[in-house]
Amino acid sequence: MTAFLVLFAAALSRLLPHHYFHAVGINFTAVGAGLLFFGSRSPRWQALLAVVTMALTDVYLTTKVYGMAFHVEGYLITWAWYGLLCLLASGLLQKVSFLRVAAGVLTSSIGFYVFADIMPFLRMYPHTLGGLKACYVAALPFLWNDMASTAFFAAVLFGAPVLAAKLTEAMDSQSLGNRLA
Repeated sequence: MTAFLVLFAAALSRLLPHHYFHAVGINFTAVGAGLLFFGSRSPRWQALLAVVTMALTDVYLTTKVYGMAFHVEGYLITWAWYGLLCLLASGLLQKVSFLRVAAGVLTSSIGFYVFADIMPFLRMYPHTLGGLKACYVAALPFLWNDMASTAFFAAVLFGAPVLAAKLTEAMDSQSLGNRLA
């Protein structure tokens, strides 16, 4: 149940007013970390649910918020990445550790950067090596902000249960010590 709530919250984080600042590179959402968490806590077949959830927010953002026509072909590569990320997380994050979460954060952000910028390259840049380089250089501010937000939200999502367990353990041992005294 928690994984579904995290997926829903990650999808909602896309709808917050951060979209007004895309021109300056602000792209701080819980999507990457939410997909990592959902993928690590859900059966593999439910990666499809993550893709559908993100697709619905893409349709809403494109048509209602940005007021543009929706063309599904522009999103297929990104949606494929969302599904793949959930599947990768199901293996990588079965055992949670700092290094595994850090690897998940890097995989999420770099993968999104590589996959999501294929369509802008195909639509807006010359189909040359120079055009590809220009496309990815222009997207660097989005990469850094995505990486920062994914790291932040992953620390919260994967760190909170560990912290709660440690605090509970400390409180239980303190309570036991008080009873023995």
